[in-house]
Amino acid sequence: MPDRMTYERFHDQEAWPQLDAFLPAYEEIYAEPPYNEGPSDVAGFVGSYTVHAAQQGIRLVLARDGDDVVGFAYGYPLPSITGWWRNVDRPLSDDFMREDGIRTWAILELAVRAPWRRRGIARALHTYLLNGLDAERVTLTVRPEPEASPAQSAYAAWGYRSVGVARPWEDAPLYTAMVLDLAGRRADA
Repeated sequence: MPDRMTYERFHDQEAWPQLDAFLPAYEEIYAEPPYNEGPSDVAGFVGSYTVHAAQQGIRLVLARDGDDVVGFAYGYPLPSITGWWRNVDRPLSDDFMREDGIRTWAILELAVRAPWRRRGIARALHTYLLNGLDAERVTLTVRPEPEASPAQSAYAAWGYRSVGVARPWEDAPLYTAMVLDLAGRRADA
């Protein structure tokens, strides 16, 4: 069968109407261990996405195999006033934590349905999501090893480094906070 994989990127107000397109993929992916999300968790995600989709600069990328959404990724630039870095367990310098609404781009979700994993789709989603960004760096959080060993390995291979462990919200599990330096990559290019 020929490769029918396509990628679509949506910006700002284009992102919100796409929720119905990728929500079934979200439900499938996050029902799996270690997440084990049920209906109330999915409802919580919908509420969070409503807030995220209203953020200036949001980008959403959908990976489709034919008509099926098989993966998605989204994020936005951290605003100048953010609590993103306050939850990291290590002391970070004031300069590191300084945000201006452009400096750091945060990836909030990057996920691929199980039958399509290990085919380069996550990396393609990542590339489409970040292509053309005018940010110095990208940040994301990922469940720690061994829970998310494949994701941890992929992010490390893509150039991310750990800056500590974070609990992003009350009652959240622990996540590894990671950063990718884009400014250094552009200088090397």
